[in-house]
Amino acid sequence: QFQVAESGGGLVQPGGSLRLSCVASGPRINTYMIAWFRQAPGKEREGVACSGLISAGPNYADSVRGRFTISRNTTQNAMYLQMNNLKPEDTAVYSCAVFSHYKGYICPLQENSYFGESTWGKGTLVTVSS
Repeated sequence: QFQVAESGGGLVQPGGSLRLSCVASGPRINTYMIAWFRQAPGKEREGVACSGLISAGPNYADSVRGRFTISRNTTQNAMYLQMNNLKPEDTAVYSCAVFSHYKGYICPLQENSYFGESTWGKGTLVTVSS
């Protein structure tokens, strides 16, 4: 059974950068799909980035593509989200998640495309404001 915990959130000015970390305990994450989601105040949770099959490459939401980078470190059993050129609309609680299965070849950003085992973190707040 997985457990994951995020860290690295905080207050940053527009144009700044943050790196979120998500450390997993339990099984190794190298064979699982990893993803980052976010939920802004008053909005539904949305997928931001995911990484599944190595051959398929990562997948990003249009709103963050070119600014965010998802990665994993199998030695540390951790995943990361590097966020650059942050904008006020990036303000949200960011959560990491690990999934055993998903539909399709490229990992999906829609929650209903995952099935099987899943584990979610409690989230870390990112606030982008001057």
